[in-house]
Amino acid sequence: MTDHPDVLPPASLTSLGWLDFFEEQREPDETGLVPVRIATVHRSRLTGLSETGSTELTLAVHTNTADFAVGDWVLAHPQTRMLHRRLNRKTVLERRVEGSRTLQPVAANVDTLFIVTSCNADFNQARLERYLALANQGGADPVILLTKADMAADVDVYRRQAAALQRGLDVVTVNPRLPVAAGTLAPWCGVGQTVALVGSSGVGKSTLVNTLAGPGQALPQETGGIREHDAKGRHTTTSRSLHAIAGGGWVIDTPGMRTLHVSDAGEGIATLFAEITELAPSCRFRDCTHAHEPGCAVQAAVADGRLDPERLIRWRKLVDENRDDTPAPTGPRGRRSAGG
Repeated sequence: MTDHPDVLPPASLTSLGWLDFFEEQREPDETGLVPVRIATVHRSRLTGLSETGSTELTLAVHTNTADFAVGDWVLAHPQTRMLHRRLNRKTVLERRVEGSRTLQPVAANVDTLFIVTSCNADFNQARLERYLALANQGGADPVILLTKADMAADVDVYRRQAAALQRGLDVVTVNPRLPVAAGTLAPWCGVGQTVALVGSSGVGKSTLVNTLAGPGQALPQETGGIREHDAKGRHTTTSRSLHAIAGGGWVIDTPGMRTLHVSDAGEGIATLFAEITELAPSCRFRDCTHAHEPGCAVQAAVADGRLDPERLIRWRKLVDENRDDTPAPTGPRGRRSAGG
C-alpha cells in the first residue's frame, strides 16, 4: 500500500463532501482561508484535497497529527497552505487502543460504514456487533458486505444472521473483484458521499477499494492472499487513506482491526440491541441487570422465545466491557466528578 493520496485534479468542494454543516463553522475572519479535506495522516505531516487538487499542508511546530483523521475538514492559508484549524466533525469513527485512555479517530465525516466479512470462518456475530456499535456511536450508517459468497454452501444463512444483528440493517453480497460490485454499492457512493471500510484482514477490503475507484485510479491498493486452512488474510493496508470513487464519492480504507475494544459507546450499544433497550423500562426494577431479578421483562422475552438468549449474553458482555473501559469523567485536578 502506498502512503500517498491519489494525485487528483481540481474538484468542487461539494464533490469533496463539503456541506453547510462545515460552512457554518467558518468565522467572519476565516472567509479567506481554503477548506482542505485530509487524505492521509502521518507522524509528522498531513496531506489533503482542495478545490485546486492534492496538497501537503504546512504544520505549526506544536501540531499533533494524532488529533486529525482521514476525512477531516481543515482550514488553511491559500498561499502557504499553513493549517489554521480543524472543523468540527459531522461523524467520527473512534476506537480505543489497548493501554490508552483516549479514543483514537479511525475516520471522520463518513456517511456509510461498510463492514466487510466473508462467508467463511471469518464471519463472527460478536465482532460484527462491535463494528455496528462503532458506527452507531459515531453517527455513520452501517452496511454489512458479505464476500466470498461463491465459496459458501448456503449464503442465505450468513445473510439472515447478519440482518438479525440490528433493525433496518442493510446486508449486501458482493464480489470485490468484479466491476459489478461498484454498481451494487452505488446507492451509498454518490457524488460527495464518503464510505469507510472496516473488517478483518483478508476479507477483500483493499480489493474492493480498487474496484470502487475504477481502472483510472493513480495508486491502486496492494492486496494479499488468504491462508486456506483458517480463512485469515495477510495484512496489506498499513495506513488509512482517502480515495476517489469512480461514481463521484470517496472511500477510506482502514487497517484490519482484529481486536476492537468497545468504549464510550453506550448509545451505539443501545441502538444495536434495540429489542433489549425497549424492554428494559418494563422491568420491575429500574436498575435491573436482566440476569436474575424478579419481574424482568428481558428474561421473560427470553423465556417465551421473543429474544435470542445468545443476544442477551453478547449484550451483557459489551455493556460490561463498555462500562469497564470507559474512563470516569474527571473534574478539577483530575478528581472524579460527582456521580462518576
